[in-house]
Amino acid sequence: MARRPTLSLFGKRRDRPLRVRAVDTEDLAVVSAYLQDAVVPVSEMAYEADESRFVMVAGRFRWEIAPDGASGGRRAGGDGTPYERVHTGIRFEGVRSVRTKGIDRADRGLILNLLSIAYADGYVDLVFAGESTIRLDVESLSCHVEDLGTPWPTVFRPSHDDDGSTDGAA
Repeated sequence: MARRPTLSLFGKRRDRPLRVRAVDTEDLAVVSAYLQDAVVPVSEMAYEADESRFVMVAGRFRWEIAPDGASGGRRAGGDGTPYERVHTGIRFEGVRSVRTKGIDRADRGLILNLLSIAYADGYVDLVFAGESTIRLDVESLSCHVEDLGTPWPTVFRPSHDDDGSTDGAA
């Protein structure tokens, strides 16, 4: 019997929200690509210890609708179509503990730029620009991602400098 895919994308049309789950490293690599350059306010993150859950809401750049061939530029595609961001809920289940590096959790106005998400040896690492990381100690990999609400236009497309910093997060 063939392995049933755990990653599910409902709809490829522009008006359909992203809704995926990840239970292995291959799934998580796809989720990480969708969430690259999401902006995450520290105020929109929470570790729910009683529920063994870590949650956050991010402003996700909608890479899947960015015009093909658009290269690292800052403005919308050549056809004048604006880029889009959407609020996205991200949930990790089975979280035993959360550690942070380079993040002032008391600074509720701080906004982080998510670069990647990786899983290895029972840990999920959320890596942000500026050498900041959130490490989740998990029982197993269980991540759920779902777009919330209506996307909004932006003329800025995230780009990465050689030093790993980003700009154009609006």
